[in-house]
Parts: sequence; structure tokens; C-alpha cells
Amino acid sequence: MKSKILVTGGLGFIGSHTVVALQEQGYEVVIIDNLSNSSLDVLAGITKITQITPEFENMDLRDKDAVAGFFEKYPDINGVIHFAASKAVGESVENPLLYYENNLSSLIYILQHLSQKEQASFIFSSSCTVYGQADTLPIKENAPIKKAMSPYGNTKQIGEEIIEDTCKVHPAFKAISLRYFNPIGAHPSAEIGELPIGTPQNLVPFITQTAIGKREQLSVFGDDYPTKDGTCIRDYIHVMDLAKAHVVALKRLLDNSSEKNYDVFNLGTGNGNTVLEVIESFQKSTGKKLAYKIADRREGDVIAAYADTNKANSVLNWKAVHSLDEALKSAWKWEEKVMKIEKKH
Repeated sequence: MKSKILVTGGLGFIGSHTVVALQEQGYEVVIIDNLSNSSLDVLAGITKITQITPEFENMDLRDKDAVAGFFEKYPDINGVIHFAASKAVGESVENPLLYYENNLSSLIYILQHLSQKEQASFIFSSSCTVYGQADTLPIKENAPIKKAMSPYGNTKQIGEEIIEDTCKVHPAFKAISLRYFNPIGAHPSAEIGELPIGTPQNLVPFITQTAIGKREQLSVFGDDYPTKDGTCIRDYIHVMDLAKAHVVALKRLLDNSSEKNYDVFNLGTGNGNTVLEVIESFQKSTGKKLAYKIADRREGDVIAAYADTNKANSVLNWKAVHSLDEALKSAWKWEEKVMKIEKKH
């Protein structure tokens, strides 16, 4: 029997796809989620895809006693993939204390228990926001960490530092921080996907919601950036590729094949696409016309960010395989499914 793995925030967008990838590789999964930015319906979606219902604990990780109780109840957990965190950049600027409490205290409480085990493996959901506006592109893992442009970005930087410091004093504790670029798309079955609560903060759900008629039009923030068409450039990675990378990274730690007990990897495609290219790809791959307008620049947006993926490709032996068209097509299929469900209710 393979290891029992805790996935925090396992009903969220990336978490749910990673749970599917873990179960398909034979891991036993326990999910913790407080449903603050997710839905219990996702559990049914995971079950439908894998024919396995993971164990689920509805719990707030800011509750120190509840975290202690969890590790007493599940003493055989020896690997954790930690997704649970608030992630809206704008909201973090308006409510920094909420972000510091939620994103850091939950991390600390888990590490306090995990680091005491004889052997434990920890995968941290980090972000390319730690680089800010990088000096050179594509961005390598050793690029300087700039002052964060938002409290959200700062929680990822501090989170990585906390994990690295923990690894220094606990040699048997092993961790990897995965710095994602821009995850998009959905499971090909359309049983799970990105389900933003309220107004989407990310480009692709805003595109699909506009195309289906939930939003009047899409705003493209700025067309006067120093890029080929004046719009911002990002590295968009299919969530299925991202989910696989978590399983590969976890296996590396569980197999003891990592040379050091703390490491970081960029997860992206290595290609940058402008906002207008994403819109064009969506229209081409779905046949849907999109209403959009050019709006003012948005505060805190970096001009361009895309990954140097050589380290993940060579060390983890992992590579993103899905195209932008495929990812957008799957996101659209998921949006249509969501619309059907909403009409029934």
C-alpha cells in the first residue's frame, strides 16, 4: 500500500486535480478543506473520476487544537501537499491581516507536527509572485526574490522561508516548494475545474464566464505595455500538468532521491502568451466570440513572467505536455457543465 497523504485545500482548483492524480497513482488521500473557497460538490467529482472517495475533514487550519487533533487521528500521515491558503492579490492588499493569519498560521501549525515525525515529506504550493518583476526572462529558480508586490505574494515568500528554516534544524524533514506560473483548464471529464466564488480574479474563468453570458464583457487591463501587442505576458499551464508535477515531486521525497532536504522548482510551460493571444486561442479552440474592451492598467501587475523550466524538466523528469488551446478548450467544457448544473438549481 502506498503512503497516506494529506492534501490541504484539496477541494480547491489545483488541490482537487492533484487529489485525482494521487489516487490514480495508488496513494491514499485525506483532504482537509474549510469550504471557504470551494464546494463539497468537488468531492463527488473526484469520486466520479477515480471511483474512490478520499477521506474528508471539514476543518479550519487556523485552529491549532484542531490541527493537533487531526495528527492524533491520522498518525500514519507521512506526506503533506499544502494548498490551503487565500490567494486573491487585490483582497490581500485590502485585508492584509486576514492573509497573514490564514496563510502563515496554518502552515506553522502543520509543520509543528510534521517536523516531529521520524520522516516526513512536505510539498508547498508557492507561486511565481515571489519573483515580482524579474530582471531577466525566462525566470530561473535562482532569480532574486524581490520585495513582494502584495501581502499575498509576501505570504508565499515568508512561507518558503519558514519551510527552509524548518528543514535546516530537522534533517529528516524534507520539503519542496513548487512555484507555479498561471494554472488554467480543467479535468478532461469536466467533473472538476476552476470554480471561483464571486467575481473571478483570474483571466481564464473571466473569459469563460463572459463567453457563456455570465459577464457582459472582459476587461483587458492595459494595452500599452512594452510587449508585442501591448498586453501583459504570462505562462499559462494546464492544471493537469501541474497536478502531475506534485505527484512527481512528492514521490521524489518519499523515495529519498532528493540530494538536499529543501528544494524549489518552477512549474510552467516555458512559454509566455499575451492576454490578447489567450483571447485569440480561446476563440479559435472553442469557436466562441468574446466581447472585450481595453481598460486601464491594474495596480501590481507585472509586465511579463514566464518560467525557465529546465530544472523541473531535468531533475524531476517532468514536463508540461498540454497546449494553451487544449487548456482553454477544457476550461470551456467545464464552464458549460457548470452552467447546466446552475440551470437545474
